[in-house]
Amino acid sequence: MKYGFLGCGNMGGAIARAVSQITKEIVITDRSGKAKILAQELGITYGDAQDVADCSVVFLAVKPQMMAQAIEPIKEILQMKKPLLITMAAGLTMQTIEEMVGVRLPVIRIMPNTPVAVGEGMTLYCYNDLVDGTQHAGFLYAMSKTGRKDCVAEALIDAAGVVSGCGPAYMYVFAEALADGAVACGVPREKALQYAAATLIGAGKMLLETGLHPGVLKDNVCSPGGSTIAGINVLEQNGFRGILMDCVKASFERNKELGKK
Repeated sequence: MKYGFLGCGNMGGAIARAVSQITKEIVITDRSGKAKILAQELGITYGDAQDVADCSVVFLAVKPQMMAQAIEPIKEILQMKKPLLITMAAGLTMQTIEEMVGVRLPVIRIMPNTPVAVGEGMTLYCYNDLVDGTQHAGFLYAMSKTGRKDCVAEALIDAAGVVSGCGPAYMYVFAEALADGAVACGVPREKALQYAAATLIGAGKMLLETGLHPGVLKDNVCSPGGSTIAGINVLEQNGFRGILMDCVKASFERNKELGKK
């Protein structure tokens, strides 16, 4: 298969970087010039939108509000060749993508996150009835260097994608806040950030590999009358759980708004 990338923002560029570890049969393009620089770095091809549309697999890596405009100049090529389209636009359904192209064709919808750039991503995906077994297998192979993948119903992808897709930003804020607290206590910032990041990685692995409920893992850290439960008490008093829940719900509502534009 030959892979094309229409757009080269943070997410599209990260996936292109991962796919380039599997194959160099990649064409990328964008309007900003980032694609040309990335193509030189990765040893792949820089082309125009028509070159991308001529590929057997096309990643649509543009913002949802820009999708129709990006598809319009290559619509006839897509209608004729009917490549596998892989869209990562939040809020846009597979049916909407088909309507923009003006013809039924195989579509995979993905919700990745930026850690795909270091092989530790979480990519949710779904696909329509025109995606055959070979295309599905090819997609999984191309994404094999990105990290974890999970197939979900499209009805859930906007909500679930908020956790994995938006979640890294929340984790970075959390890590920065932890580090700030440590700095306030006299720890050098470089070390504070290192400790916060390593702790996030370790806690995530504990959740994934033990299968234990996070409440149980939390209780295992909290000794009676100890320093951890004192900190947990402050989080609870300040509505930490509720803030995070509201954060996820706000991002989900924004996803739905993007899908209406």
